[in-house]
Amino acid sequence: MSQRELKEAFVSNLNGTSLQEVALGSFLTPLCLINRGLILILYHQTKGTLPLPLPLISHLLLDFFVLILPLVLSCTVLSNTLHQVIMGLTVVSACVLCYIYRINSHSQNVVSTFLQSHVQFNQVPFVTIFRVFVNVKTAISILAVDFSIFPRRYAKTEIYGTGVMDFGVGAYVFANALVCPEARRKNISGSRMNHITKQLLSVWPLVVLGMARLASVKMSGYHEHVTEYGVHWNFFFTLAIVRVVASMILAVLPASQSWIVALLISGVYQFTLETSGLKAFIIHNNDREKDFLHANKEGIFSVVGYVAIYMAGVQAGLYVMQPRSQVRQWLKALFNLSMGSFVLYIALYPCQTLVEPVSRRIANLPFCIWSVAQSLFFMSCLGFADLVLLFSKRISGSHFVPSSWNLCKKQSDSDKKTNEMERHCLVQAVSRNQLLFFLLANVMTGLTNSIVDTLSCSSLFSVCVLLSYMFMNCFVIYVLHLCGITVKFW
Repeated sequence: MSQRELKEAFVSNLNGTSLQEVALGSFLTPLCLINRGLILILYHQTKGTLPLPLPLISHLLLDFFVLILPLVLSCTVLSNTLHQVIMGLTVVSACVLCYIYRINSHSQNVVSTFLQSHVQFNQVPFVTIFRVFVNVKTAISILAVDFSIFPRRYAKTEIYGTGVMDFGVGAYVFANALVCPEARRKNISGSRMNHITKQLLSVWPLVVLGMARLASVKMSGYHEHVTEYGVHWNFFFTLAIVRVVASMILAVLPASQSWIVALLISGVYQFTLETSGLKAFIIHNNDREKDFLHANKEGIFSVVGYVAIYMAGVQAGLYVMQPRSQVRQWLKALFNLSMGSFVLYIALYPCQTLVEPVSRRIANLPFCIWSVAQSLFFMSCLGFADLVLLFSKRISGSHFVPSSWNLCKKQSDSDKKTNEMERHCLVQAVSRNQLLFFLLANVMTGLTNSIVDTLSCSSLFSVCVLLSYMFMNCFVIYVLHLCGITVKFW
């Protein structure tokens, strides 16, 4: 077999992992964020100042080693001990939080006072963090999957199953929907046709990127998993079409009914899969030379499921973006998100038992339910972590932890210091240029695969390559952020 055939076989015919293991991984990022925040608080408590010395490089290194490094290790050398890693980080976070609580004077009703306090509402930090880390985990996975150290159970499944990368695809669509204009309640200017036309024009970068990826893959002979999207299709095309179709739906129907639309789309699509020959056509028909539809059946028909996920994301975005100021209100909102995730997971069991298992390849109803349930769970975990950080900031008096909530106050000097910390924050850097980060990761993945024989690398060398790759991606985005550069393609 050629090198290309070996790499294609390496990512084919996989069955995924358990729902529990995917859900377990949702705790890692929130714990890393808490620990990063507690490190900054402890430094501020000790030295009385922030940012760190040599802030241009020290904050990048801190964010990389505390936020990125654990994610790389968790899907490589520490993948079999993930529960122990999470327990260890939890114990460390709890001990440091108790220490900060003890060394700072406070009243006996500190918790009730905290719940009544108000937060600044210019954006929702945990939504930003959710979108950023879906992007970061995607960037890690698209290269790591080509190394033997990456567990095969984490990779995309062939037909049925729940791999970590399967969730990543659904979460990426969900993350885009959270901050779409409809979710943010932006008024549509002009007629509905003008709005739809505007949305058609706004996705041209995704179409161009899809065409560029198609051309580069075909011209370079780069390995590709055909049953993932098809011969000519790729995820950029899916993102573009989902955005346009969803905009057309939302131009006619109210965004507040998005959850009903999501349920109808996914339900009707599943009914069609069960009562027609569509499912057999997508899974078993291998005549890819007949026409464009046969060649790209997975990519074309899975768009229906991704539209359903997008509409569910719009509904979640509408709920999360509601104006709230009190900590108590946000705690209730996060509890509701968790309950929504729990209800969807309960609904997933009969769907998988009575209908069929989760399938990213055809984006069936169970896949839609699982993607939304796991996205809500991950987002609520990030939200609770943000509240823990806010509580730590309140009792310590250190209000300069970036990418997290701040208590309402009227201090211009404090605002300047907060802006300075945000300027040195890797999370804000990725948030500023998310599409560019995703594009850069794809380009770097291709370059790395052309240079390194990923299948024969040792474990140590594989981790070093992945860390170098992620550091380069982060460094480029970080420098752009420091320079105040936002790369927009439209």
